[in-house]
Amino acid sequence: MRVIAIDPSLRGTGFAILEKQGTQIRALEYGTIRTKPSLRPSSCLVALHERVCDLLAQHQPDCAAFEGVIFVQSYQTAITLGAARGAALLAAAARGLPIYEYAPRRVKQSVVGRGGADKSQVGFMVRALLGLTETPPADAADALAIGLTHFQTADGALRNVVPLTQI
Repeated sequence: MRVIAIDPSLRGTGFAILEKQGTQIRALEYGTIRTKPSLRPSSCLVALHERVCDLLAQHQPDCAAFEGVIFVQSYQTAITLGAARGAALLAAAARGLPIYEYAPRRVKQSVVGRGGADKSQVGFMVRALLGLTETPPADAADALAIGLTHFQTADGALRNVVPLTQI
């Protein structure tokens, strides 16, 4: 099984392509989709959508896992995050992929063992769990953690979670 995991943001979207064969999970590719500060938000959304489409075409994942909506105090931040999330979700949905969503605290609990873990702890554990030679950048580490959470959920007691696309 292959999953694309996305931690959406307008200027720095984390992504990861993970593959599971038997009990082995490996990261095929991960990184951060960066957009230039000089780009208008609408151009950032187009660039994000196109890059996610490219990743989907290149890696042919079986499903997509996204970080769920987070609480933010600024409505402007919420709208911006929602737009970035929508651009990436559209790319996956247009390919007909099942889309799963995981709350940030659930991801941290799954990977670190504590829902209030900080980014450095997530990065450290992702590196250890996947046997990476270096700690990934924060946004990429978050995406890797989302992918690991998806595999853990798919294998565990929550096996019958309904994909977001089927609700």
